[in-house]
Amino acid sequence: MTSAVQTPRGPVTRKDVARYAGVSTAVVSYVVNGGPKNVAPATEAKVRDAIRILGYRPNAAARALKLGSSETIGVVVPDNTNPFFTHLAHAVEEAAAALGYGMVLANSNGSLTRERKNIHTLAARQVDGVFLASCVFDPDLTDLEATDIPSVLLNNLGSPPGFSSVGVDLEAGARAAVEHLIGHGHTSIGLAIGTNTGNQLDGREAGWLAALRAAGLPDGPLIHGEFSRPGGYEVGKRFLAMANRPTAIFASSDMQAIGILRAFHEAGVRVPADIALVSFDGSLDAEYSWPALTTVSQPIEAMAEAAVRSLVGANRAEELQHHILPTELIIRQSCGCP
Repeated sequence: MTSAVQTPRGPVTRKDVARYAGVSTAVVSYVVNGGPKNVAPATEAKVRDAIRILGYRPNAAARALKLGSSETIGVVVPDNTNPFFTHLAHAVEEAAAALGYGMVLANSNGSLTRERKNIHTLAARQVDGVFLASCVFDPDLTDLEATDIPSVLLNNLGSPPGFSSVGVDLEAGARAAVEHLIGHGHTSIGLAIGTNTGNQLDGREAGWLAALRAAGLPDGPLIHGEFSRPGGYEVGKRFLAMANRPTAIFASSDMQAIGILRAFHEAGVRVPADIALVSFDGSLDAEYSWPALTTVSQPIEAMAEAAVRSLVGANRAEELQHHILPTELIIRQSCGCP
């Protein structure tokens, strides 16, 4: 009888489960792995009862060795507190889960040293692939190449050779935002631009300049700050301190724009009546700020699905793929539209 079987004292093995349920280890394997052979419902119920009572946990390393896959992908982002990267990582997780893969998220905190360490850690865990949203636009990918693990660059325009990538046209999105402000009659448009580790030219800065020069307008004031709410708050105070402050500002991230809004609210400066504001990313925070932010929205779900298809989906055997997806200007109140 099952009740006569002793509960093992050490780590529970597949043999222990088989002995407790009165079946073979092969049957336990079929139940745990969902096949390849079918198991009678009554027998499966006995095995699952044994698993629950004994507290059996399948050996993930052994399963990965047998399958030749850990069924796990790694994601490295520069800031997991930024709603854009939180949303992006969640979208990747959902797209990967639809194909039967789990996800491990690593945060580089804007540090190249930590980014490299995260890559090595994921490689040691034998993940099936890595999605890297680097803290620089043109990352040194030597460490990633050395792991021999398939990789896709997120939030990237495909400049590093040898890697598939997914990103948006930052310059085109920024240009559309600034052209919208110009359409409201603004001739002095400032730029709040985030800092990046490599100090490369940001496509959003290039788009801002292109729109101004195409309209025959002078370059507006430019202030660098962190891609964060506190960074935007400090940038906002610096704009307010200018003798000839601009009448409109394009912020390179929603987080910066929200910080700018606080600085302006504290100073009694009205948005958009006194200074209009447009930002970039299309985060949920932008929709619920006050006033709601007009923002350049990135197609996060489409980016995630394209990245997952390139790494572990049906497209993984194809040549390198560089997906550059379009942005969309979401019109709300901060720009001056009703």
